[in-house]
Amino acid sequence: MHKVEICGVNTSKLKVLKNSETQVLLEKSQQGDAAAREELIAGNLRLVLSVIHRFSRRGEAADDLFQVGCVGLIKAIDNFDLTLGVRFSTYAVPMIIGEIRRFLRDNSTIRVSRSMRDTAYKVLQAKEAYLAEHQREPTMEQIAALLGVKRSDVVFALDAIAEPMSLHDPIYSEKGDALTVMDQVRDTKNTDERWTEQIALQEALGCLSQREQQILALRFFQGKTQMEVSGEIGISQAQVSRLEKHALRQMKRSFEQ
Repeated sequence: MHKVEICGVNTSKLKVLKNSETQVLLEKSQQGDAAAREELIAGNLRLVLSVIHRFSRRGEAADDLFQVGCVGLIKAIDNFDLTLGVRFSTYAVPMIIGEIRRFLRDNSTIRVSRSMRDTAYKVLQAKEAYLAEHQREPTMEQIAALLGVKRSDVVFALDAIAEPMSLHDPIYSEKGDALTVMDQVRDTKNTDERWTEQIALQEALGCLSQREQQILALRFFQGKTQMEVSGEIGISQAQVSRLEKHALRQMKRSFEQ
């Protein structure tokens, strides 16, 4: 592993604990052993690194994400229930991800009002309760009825806390070939027809003299009048008009071929 410094930590030298070592340290930590707690944190920093890689395209500094991820790791250590019979990493990863998501949400340039966030959390709680009772997802209308709010309020609240998606995020993968969001977004500007038109336009312009190209550029790309063009290139307006008409006829013939 290459040396990478994050928060002054050389990530290539991070220790990785075995599951049996983790269990022993968890027991000692929960009994008040501060040294065991520190060793447990240090031995799971690789876990934090693996999580923050998922958020590497968000534009946030790796140091900031790492620190926030460490907060999630510490919360996982302090709240882990040894009687659950699950691996510590299974419990810790969602805790780390949740902490990072809260950080990204609270520091987002898109500000969501407190009341909107409160509504969203109530919606999520109602959704989980309904799912637990009925073993199926509730509709927006059912959630709205449970909370006594409008359906539109439920939709807006969920949209407000929805995590932004990168165009490079994979949505399907088969045999190593990932299909990303970008692959499913239609480009209405750069279609085959537009590419063909652009190529034809470039070829038609290439058949003109340099002065004719200059006149068309000033007239139709910069929006200047014939009088302004004549003053800029040093010929009369009548000459500009004649050259412009000749150039347009040439281009028309080029398109018709």
